[in-house]
Amino acid sequence: MEQVKTEKIIEVKDLTAGYGESMTFDKISFDVKKGEVFVILGGSGCGKSTLLKQMIGLYQPWSGEILIGGQDMVKAEGKERLEILNRIGVMYQSGALFGSMNLLENIMLPLEEFTQLPEIARRSVAALKLMLVGLQGFEQHMPSEISGGMQKRAAIARAMALDPKILFLDEPSAGLDPITSAELDQLILKLSRGLGITFVVVTHELESIFTIADRVIMLDKKTKKIIAEGDPKFLKDHCENENVRKFFNRQVSKDEL
Repeated sequence: MEQVKTEKIIEVKDLTAGYGESMTFDKISFDVKKGEVFVILGGSGCGKSTLLKQMIGLYQPWSGEILIGGQDMVKAEGKERLEILNRIGVMYQSGALFGSMNLLENIMLPLEEFTQLPEIARRSVAALKLMLVGLQGFEQHMPSEISGGMQKRAAIARAMALDPKILFLDEPSAGLDPITSAELDQLILKLSRGLGITFVVVTHELESIFTIADRVIMLDKKTKKIIAEGDPKFLKDHCENENVRKFFNRQVSKDEL
């Protein structure tokens, strides 16, 4: 039986954020346990990607705290902020690989920027990361020469370059066919279970959610709050909120999620 994960690696407290004068979410709080696959979901426009960008330090919230390993991403500056950023890796929806570099060079880039490793060591580490995502033998390929699913795998390898404790994935299955999406789900599970990496994933793909998620939170555009939290398999049939049940069962609702 899998050990229950209890140690908090991320704590979000009373987070409020928006654009201009338009609020996206209001005083939301939740935590992410070390080693779990945690999914942020909800209907269109509820703030899923905005929340992820707050958590990785791209956007500044209006108020609240985002504690990563006990350090506040919101207030951290200079060396402390760099320490936090070195604990996390990010895979953006598009993959965001540099088209002018081959896969090995893409994975080596963070190592060149943030470590003092000699080139032979950087190449060795980058090759290992590509092997971990099933891309051994593709080191010299350009991003344009591989499939969309392989590009997502390479982007995960680059996000892992500095051995982060947490990986943030923004819509990893976007644009992929069902088989490739399922293969990516299995890769996420392998890395989580095998290496103990904590994943924070933004997605609306129900098959992926039921496959990979240990826990989810659901954001609601109307109330600007979290309207559900827990195991998606339980929430699907037992959540008290009818809109949550309809979301998981793909049922049309008059109310906007």
